[in-house]
Amino acid sequence: MRKWISFPKQEGTSSRQAHADFPEQAIYEREAGRSGFFGPATHFHHQHAPTGWSEWEGPLKPRAFDFNQLTEQAPENPWLTPDLLSNSSCKFRVWHCTENMPYLVRNADGDDLLFVHEGSGHLYCDYGHIHLVKGDYFLVPRSTNWRLEPDEKMELLMIETTNGSYQLPEKGIVGNHAVFDPAVLDTPAIDDEFKAQYSEDSWKVYVKRHQQVSVITYPYNPLDAIGWHGDLAPVRLNWRDIRPLMSHRYHLPPSAHTTFVAERFVVCTFVPRPIESDPGALKVPFYHNNDDYDEVLFYHEGDFFSRDNIDRGMVTFHPAGFTHGPHPKAFKAGREHKKKFTDEVAVMLDTRDSLEMSDAAMKVENPDYVYSWQEK
Repeated sequence: MRKWISFPKQEGTSSRQAHADFPEQAIYEREAGRSGFFGPATHFHHQHAPTGWSEWEGPLKPRAFDFNQLTEQAPENPWLTPDLLSNSSCKFRVWHCTENMPYLVRNADGDDLLFVHEGSGHLYCDYGHIHLVKGDYFLVPRSTNWRLEPDEKMELLMIETTNGSYQLPEKGIVGNHAVFDPAVLDTPAIDDEFKAQYSEDSWKVYVKRHQQVSVITYPYNPLDAIGWHGDLAPVRLNWRDIRPLMSHRYHLPPSAHTTFVAERFVVCTFVPRPIESDPGALKVPFYHNNDDYDEVLFYHEGDFFSRDNIDRGMVTFHPAGFTHGPHPKAFKAGREHKKKFTDEVAVMLDTRDSLEMSDAAMKVENPDYVYSWQEK
């Protein structure tokens, strides 16, 4: 088991606690931490913004993608849509479903987490029928047969945990009902709408395994269950049912907003919340080196107060290895106490293993994003 060389020390002029009451001569705090905010950390107090670079050369850099510009999102089959960011443990895709699926799909590589960015529709799977709406997460266990009938065009974020499974995070001293009560998790129902789709007609199942697709044909609809029991099932969670942990005196780290946990990554959800009110508390996300994890943010809706010129449907990608944090305008607004409440909704993916960018993602990249921290 890994044991860090870890013991608290103090040098020079510093605050007594992290994220609060900074020294007057150094308003910029930077956290250098390990293990995604769970390991040892040091907090530096700087005279200049840690993101104040003037030039950047080489492939390691902050990136932003406008996924609204994606045009090849394979409405006919989710397994044909390209990976946008990926590693051996995780696949990050965006899929546009525009018509009823006259077939079933099954992912034999791992669990899929669907997030409904736009639209609504009816999902049918081995476990029954459920109606999904904008803002829903829907967790599909590995090798579950499913299909969608959209009410309108649906845009879905899909995060696959390759050769793994999703779990709920440990909630520790705040208790099992914090963040969201497990009672709000919905499961599909064997209802009248599900029974109405029983059929003796021929159906195809598109099965993905090792990134290859096989097609299995049945002389009937395989979604023919009359009931089930057990503790393995798909679940739905809407971001509106998330009640975030908050402190008026301390800016909580992103890990406090963890929604789902996989073997080599976590998925967090940022939802509207009051901004810290204590005069000495940090009011915006702190500058940090998340040196063990790559960080991806998918912006769903609202006013993204720590970022300039980022709109809904866009994605930022901050690989491990450099400091990042709020843009200058957001940092200034935080110091001037201009905002009392955040109204952003965003999905964050933090991966322990480095992510690779696909050609499809690179085609919609904003190459100037790396310089967006420069003072205007």
